[in-house]
Amino acid sequence: MVRPCGLLTDQKKPVPLKSISVTLTISEFVAGVSATLNYENEEKVPLEVVFVFPVDEDSAVYSFEAMVDGKKIVAELQDKNEARTSYENAISQGHQAFLLEEDDSSRDVFCCNLGNLPPGSKAALSLKYVQELPLEADGALRYVLPAVLNPRYQLSGGPEGSCLTMKTPVVPVEDLPYTLSMDATITSQHGIERVQCNCPLSATEYLGDKTSAQISLADGHKFDRDVELLIYYREVHTPSVAVEMGKPATKPDCLMGDPSAMVSFYPNIPEAQSAITCGEFIFLMDRSGSMGCPMSNQDKSQLRIEAAKETLIWLLKSLPIGCYFNIYGFGTFYEAFFQNSVKYTQDTMEEALRRVKLMQADLGGTEILAPLKNIYSAASIPGHPLQLFVFTDGEVDDTFSVIREVKSNGLRHRCFSFGIGEGASTSLIKGIARVSGGTAEFITGEERMQSKALRALKRSLQPVVEDVSLGWNLPPGLAAKMLSPEPTVIFRGQRLIIYAQLTGKMPPAESTGEVCLKYTLQGKSFENKVIFSLQPKFDANFTVHRLAAKSFLQTKDMGFTDTPANDKKDVLKVSIECGVISSHTAFIAINKDLNKPVQGPLVHRDIPRPALCCNSAIRVLIADADHKIFSDPVPQSTSYHCMSRQKNYFSHSSMMKKSLGFLGQVKLPALGFRSKEPRLVSKSPFEIGRAHFSTNRTKLETNHTDDHLVQLISLQNADGSWCLSEGLAVVLGMSLKDILAALPIKGADSSGWATVLAVLWLHDNCKDMKCEWELLERKAVAWIHTHAGSVMHALVKAAVDFLKSSADPAIFAP
Repeated sequence: MVRPCGLLTDQKKPVPLKSISVTLTISEFVAGVSATLNYENEEKVPLEVVFVFPVDEDSAVYSFEAMVDGKKIVAELQDKNEARTSYENAISQGHQAFLLEEDDSSRDVFCCNLGNLPPGSKAALSLKYVQELPLEADGALRYVLPAVLNPRYQLSGGPEGSCLTMKTPVVPVEDLPYTLSMDATITSQHGIERVQCNCPLSATEYLGDKTSAQISLADGHKFDRDVELLIYYREVHTPSVAVEMGKPATKPDCLMGDPSAMVSFYPNIPEAQSAITCGEFIFLMDRSGSMGCPMSNQDKSQLRIEAAKETLIWLLKSLPIGCYFNIYGFGTFYEAFFQNSVKYTQDTMEEALRRVKLMQADLGGTEILAPLKNIYSAASIPGHPLQLFVFTDGEVDDTFSVIREVKSNGLRHRCFSFGIGEGASTSLIKGIARVSGGTAEFITGEERMQSKALRALKRSLQPVVEDVSLGWNLPPGLAAKMLSPEPTVIFRGQRLIIYAQLTGKMPPAESTGEVCLKYTLQGKSFENKVIFSLQPKFDANFTVHRLAAKSFLQTKDMGFTDTPANDKKDVLKVSIECGVISSHTAFIAINKDLNKPVQGPLVHRDIPRPALCCNSAIRVLIADADHKIFSDPVPQSTSYHCMSRQKNYFSHSSMMKKSLGFLGQVKLPALGFRSKEPRLVSKSPFEIGRAHFSTNRTKLETNHTDDHLVQLISLQNADGSWCLSEGLAVVLGMSLKDILAALPIKGADSSGWATVLAVLWLHDNCKDMKCEWELLERKAVAWIHTHAGSVMHALVKAAVDFLKSSADPAIFAP
């Protein structure tokens, strides 16, 4: 199910929402957002309403206010418990009040209670936040306006009280009664090359020498998907330091009182001469029901689980010989392909591929904690550091529990996380990567999961950057106090942002400072220096200070119930001083200026949500029905079981009740090691949706695939070679007889000939997808040098002529 942003009544039913307007300003790589949601109580009774909305977890929310019938009510930030008490007292006395808080279970969801909205009243709720924009591999900056708030699965034993269990009516997107508008201004001193959006735009207007751009969403846009902007600047991003003036009349020891510095580095880390050939690679794949949805709302979009299966095949083919690996699938329970990680060989790779092709989105809920604990409980393999790859649509309510588990094992591994589809939890995906020194990626729309996964694998195979340190050269009497953790991991092509508080006496305006990033790679020392002005600039929004506070809070704040006492004290201090919300604080405002208290019991009204995935019936089945129906025990399997709570998600909709007719009890073949106990399953969502998505069947399910790249990669051996076969001949578009006849050295190993042909085909036909096959090509070239070294040049020359290839023979250089 997909829930829209909106005002929801205390009984989980929405109030009519008229429009949502967003004003966005992007300066270099920082975004400032002001969002206003306009509601009207057209009933004859007063209302208490709840506003639920998603925000990227990196956002520093620093302002929330309401305009009710011309009266502005500005909230202040307080201890969350005190704010809740004040709100309840005000409402009980008939005063108008509202309360904004971060959800207890997830950092990327907020709730706002607005009490006593009188009949005929209008309410405009406005929030402001700032955030850093992530850097994509192609140099683009990515801004996402979250619109989709997926249901979050409640972990077994997890905390109660999340606002994420609310349910609303479902209607087609075209019937939604509210609209979205967005106006954006983008500025960069380097100039703007172009701006791309996944939604229709009105004309883009460039100002000056393309140093500024103004764009707007086209009229009629519905809030039915995340709005995503990709911004390309003319010049490659360069290191910089921004120094911001502190807030006047503030205590000297307060973060807001001193100047703050925002340092951005783009380390030019050279590519290692030889990649790592050791390691334990574990791929943890979400197989919950919602993975049976399409990747996007576009026609013929591939199902998430099918994209995941293709990605696993790419990853398996790209692993180095000699490493160890395993694959887990998780849902209400989890499966492991092998009882323990196994050495990567031809046999183990083939067995894993067989099981990957049988995978479906059939494991129920999203119990991610249990497989994580199982992975971490295994003994480390000497000489093979653990590299964990997590693929999920991120629909877990208690993200803090998962992040804590990963953090507690952060010193023994790195976690590379991937959020799949619209509405994946940014708190979960970014959080587990941040605390383990990995990277986070999001795959939405028509983006290919394979390219992002292979980029992460490539990073994991690079030698570790060591001895990372940050040094400051400042005038006497001035010191830099770090607010974000010092970097310990740096990847090639990655941006590094660091925040610091400048304490002491600020020097004259003409003074400069220097910050230096040092590190070693394969025994060589490197350093990046930036000289910057110490004249702080004034910003009325105190953007740098609030981003610095957010960075600090992300390090210390581990949730409302489990943050250590000492850290909680620091979180409360920084959060309240800087006005940036945390899990321990909340915005509260009370309007006591009404002529008389609001009279009468509060009631609720519904506002519909869009049906975005599959169709509404199938979507609910995928999200929830896996929790309802038991099958018989699966025979001959090892117990890895974790039962979820039972909830009735169907009571609010007769349409959903009718949809239960799709469900059936099925027994699934054992793919690995899993539960002997009764398990929660439904008919596979892939089977449920087959009639609706017959065009989405994976290319891996059929032998008559027309995707030759998929087929070619499927044919590669674990050591990097290809065998000369009918399958390879189909990819090359030639007969096997002609290929054999063209072998330049009679009696030579045909595998060498086949491997050279395969590599040339990749360069001739899939050059624009090189990031996806670069690692397996390296294995192939290394194999050629080892097994066909004496005849390699003859094979390459003959293959270039035979295929009429335009590829440079230098690609076979060692």
